[in-house]
Amino acid sequence: MSAQMTNAYPARLEVDYPDNLDRLSTLLRLIFAIPIMLLAALMGYVGNNVVVLPTLVMILVRQKYPRWWFDFNLEYTRFTGRINAYLALLTDRYPSTDEAQSVHIEVDYPNAAQLNRFLPLIKWLLALPHYIVLAVLVILSTLAEIVAWVAIVATGSYPRPLFNFVVGVQRYSLRVSAYAFLMVTDRYPPFSLNP
Repeated sequence: MSAQMTNAYPARLEVDYPDNLDRLSTLLRLIFAIPIMLLAALMGYVGNNVVVLPTLVMILVRQKYPRWWFDFNLEYTRFTGRINAYLALLTDRYPSTDEAQSVHIEVDYPNAAQLNRFLPLIKWLLALPHYIVLAVLVILSTLAEIVAWVAIVATGSYPRPLFNFVVGVQRYSLRVSAYAFLMVTDRYPPFSLNP
C-alpha cells in the first residue's frame, strides 16, 4: 500500500471531467432538478432524524457503528453527492438513486472500537472553523458555478480550473461531514480542496 493511500482521508470524492455538456440541460438545470431535490429533501429528513442521532448514541454507549447504518449513510451521501454535482453543472446525467455515474464517493467503514466514544458529542462544535471556511467557499463556488453556467451555455464545456475548484469545495465539504456528522473518523479534516 502506498504512503499516499495510507495517508488518505477516510472520505474521498472524485468527479469525472465531462468532455461536452448539453447547453439546453445546463440552461434549464434548476427546473430539471426540482423532482430529485424534493426526493433528497424527504430522504434527508428521514435519514438525519433516524440514523445520525442513533449512531451518535450507539458510539457513545456501546462503541459500535452498525454496518447497515453506515451503509445507509454512505449511500445517502453518494446520492446527495450526485445531486450536488448535477446542480453544480459538473455532469449532465440526471442523478441516479443507486448508480455511481461520474461522481465517485468513498468513505471508509470505521472501527468503532478505535473511535473516541465521547468525541461525537462535540465533533460538530470542533468543526466550527470548517463551517466558517465552508461558508466562504460555498459563496465562491456559487460564483464559479454562475461563470461556468455562462461558459457552458456559450461553449458547451466547463472551464477546467472552475471545475477543479467546485469539485474541491465539494470534497472539502464531504470531509467535514465525514468527521462531524457521519462520525466515521476522529481525524480532524484538513483545510484543503486537494484529493
